[in-house]
Amino acid sequence: MKIIARVSAFVGKTFALWVIVFAAAGFLLPDTFKQLAPWIVTLLGIIMFGMGLTLSAKDFQEVVRRPIEVGVGVLAQFIIMPGLAVILTKVIPMPAEVAAGVILVGCCPGGTSSNVMTYLSKGDVALSVACTSVTTLLAPLVTPFLVLMLASEYLPVDAGAMFLSIVKVVLLPLALGFVAQKLLPGFVRAAVPALPLVSVIGIVLIVAAVVGASKGAIIQSGLTIFAVVVLHNGLGYLIGFWAARACGLSLAKRKAIAIEVGMQNSGLGAALATAYFSPLAAVPSAIFSVWHNISGALVANYFSRRTDPADRV
Repeated sequence: MKIIARVSAFVGKTFALWVIVFAAAGFLLPDTFKQLAPWIVTLLGIIMFGMGLTLSAKDFQEVVRRPIEVGVGVLAQFIIMPGLAVILTKVIPMPAEVAAGVILVGCCPGGTSSNVMTYLSKGDVALSVACTSVTTLLAPLVTPFLVLMLASEYLPVDAGAMFLSIVKVVLLPLALGFVAQKLLPGFVRAAVPALPLVSVIGIVLIVAAVVGASKGAIIQSGLTIFAVVVLHNGLGYLIGFWAARACGLSLAKRKAIAIEVGMQNSGLGAALATAYFSPLAAVPSAIFSVWHNISGALVANYFSRRTDPADRV
């Protein structure tokens, strides 16, 4: 078990590298990896189950203990990223399916990678975890509603079916993982060290499946999509930081909210886009998954050197 834990820790620390490797593999071997497309929802469910195994009552106590700070993070997540997505789709010409995919990933909750990046940035990890937990729990209601309001001009949106899907692939696995903690504490304690490995495998296979299924579209529109994703992600960090500063939060909290806003649950975006839109609509989520792990590490490194509350970005 110690070997698995060490491998898991190594893979977790080199997450961005593995995402890039498997994205390249999906592009070079599309016929192999596109066969995984029907398993995207299952893979995401496994990842969410792992997240459920790590949730604790303390994560939710943060919401009660400091509701204003968590509220700032949650509102910033669900206002800034969807808003930026809409602006980018209006300013930059792109196919309707890509526009819908950009908006969809913008309407997703925060990604669990943000918690790791916040830790590396010397930010407020407890606030980051609380914001991720709350946005994830709100996702079944908020994400379909936002997608219906913002993306229906590009593609038909079945918000009801999307709601049920998020419940099945996010809330249900989370709940099962949380229950497993209580019923099988010994097993969970033994399994937790291996969770980073499971999560990384799940995410990289989702990315490879989406890239493999959309190779032709990536060749045609890949640079445009990449530019949009970089802008979306980068502006999310920046505006998230400014929003937290405008609310008078400390530097550690600003770091947490900036990273929380900029990093999305792109695995959920890919799963929903594949199920309800098209493989092409899933490409922004796949590229986002690759890019935000690279940019998140860079932002965390930059933030880690800024410890004076008087510092400004």
